[in-house]
Amino acid sequence: MKLSILDQSPVMDGKSAAEALKASVKLAQNGEKLGYTRYWIAEHHGMEQLASSVPEVMLTLIAAKTNSIKIGSGAILLPHYKPYKIAETFNMLATLFPDRIDLGIGRAPGGSAEASIALSGNFLENVKKFPEKVTQLFHFLYDDFPKNHFYSTTRALPKPINPPQPWILGTSSKSAVLAAELGTAYAFAHFMSEQDGMDVVHSYKNMFTVNKNLKKPYCIVTVNAICAKTSERAEDLALLYCLKTVIQVREEKLDLSTKNLKKVIQSLTTEENNKIKETRSKMVVGNPIDVKKQLSKIKYEYDADEIMIVTITNDYRSRLKSYELIANISF
Repeated sequence: MKLSILDQSPVMDGKSAAEALKASVKLAQNGEKLGYTRYWIAEHHGMEQLASSVPEVMLTLIAAKTNSIKIGSGAILLPHYKPYKIAETFNMLATLFPDRIDLGIGRAPGGSAEASIALSGNFLENVKKFPEKVTQLFHFLYDDFPKNHFYSTTRALPKPINPPQPWILGTSSKSAVLAAELGTAYAFAHFMSEQDGMDVVHSYKNMFTVNKNLKKPYCIVTVNAICAKTSERAEDLALLYCLKTVIQVREEKLDLSTKNLKKVIQSLTTEENNKIKETRSKMVVGNPIDVKKQLSKIKYEYDADEIMIVTITNDYRSRLKSYELIANISF
């Protein structure tokens, strides 16, 4: 089974954004040593708990500090940007680091409404133009606008020997249909989707249009996974993750140390408890044997070509250990 890494560059309690970004570099380096196929870093805006707001900057650093692992964006949020600029940026990366660059493209805002307005104005209007923007971006990447097109003589330079590999990322049938129509690779976010992911992925594969971008459909399914030596330890880490995810909307800062954990759990509302159960239900959690069974089941049910893992624990050491244990599983 091909395994890959999605990194949201989390800022752990008591750590700084600089420390989070250094941990991201270390994760990519370890991922390469452990045999992971690719490493992607996400884009978020105005979120103090997530440090990566400009993936392309981090990709330059990470590519320079690794040798062979494929690296990419998970994702560049295209509604915020002009396709030409993204094509130039990723062509530059593909020129510097040949055959290693993935260009993951998404349509989410990646932050608050205020952050979206600060980035690009009317976000909803830009989302409506997403298919058009993706098509234009592909034309810039492949330098194949029709001769009579306004941009036919406009080139996204430098031009690499091989263009970066484009991917459509999504959580719904809209993204799957677009990826299929464009004949490009697709990554489905199992860990954050509320739709029937298996139907979404199967529709992508059934509708796929073969073209010069990709000869046959290729799909990644991204899973939130936490692995530890024992199931009990893994469940403890998962509980802390779920608690942080749910209670971060509270105005007060809560102490999630072992001595205070019981008190926090007792303070949860019914709505918060339900949200924790929902978050946990989408996760893969356990010891290596249990995680192997769960990941294998997801791969089979989705008919996935690759599994990408996103892991957030309460410290960088246990996060690295989780990726290490999963990489060492014999699938």
